[in-house]
Amino acid sequence: MTDSALPARMRRFIGPDGVVQRVRPAAYVWCERDGLVLLCRVASHLPGRGHWTLPGGGLRFGEDPPRAAVREVREETGLDVELGELLGIRSAVLEPGETETGHRIQAIGILYRATLRGGELRDETHGSSDLARWIPLDEVALLPLTPSARWALALAVPR
Repeated sequence: MTDSALPARMRRFIGPDGVVQRVRPAAYVWCERDGLVLLCRVASHLPGRGHWTLPGGGLRFGEDPPRAAVREVREETGLDVELGELLGIRSAVLEPGETETGHRIQAIGILYRATLRGGELRDETHGSSDLARWIPLDEVALLPLTPSARWALALAVPR
């Protein structure tokens, strides 16, 4: 379908280069316990494969960010958390080559501090991550981290 064949109200989602452009809001958590921080490794079928990130992910339509953060932690790690303070909000534009869909995405990340409340740590299967681990806080900066995880580290653990 060419740009001119799209209804006028849909053309705003197409960039000047013909690429679909959209906004993706997501909620993430920073959860520490006994000098460890909860991280997930990006699955091998996605851009960023092998890098470590925070548990969290995209909001479903109409979903509150805090509910999404709690849901995503449960889905990706098997753990239950209680949210604390809002640590920050990040906006970054991902180019088509950096995304699974080939779309240009403005990723809006909402970061909460969280406290572990229960559950059993497990790895996600057939999802966006393939490992969930408690990592010693002093080793986190040495790992290959996603840009959002580096941003979160700077917010949660100011140096």
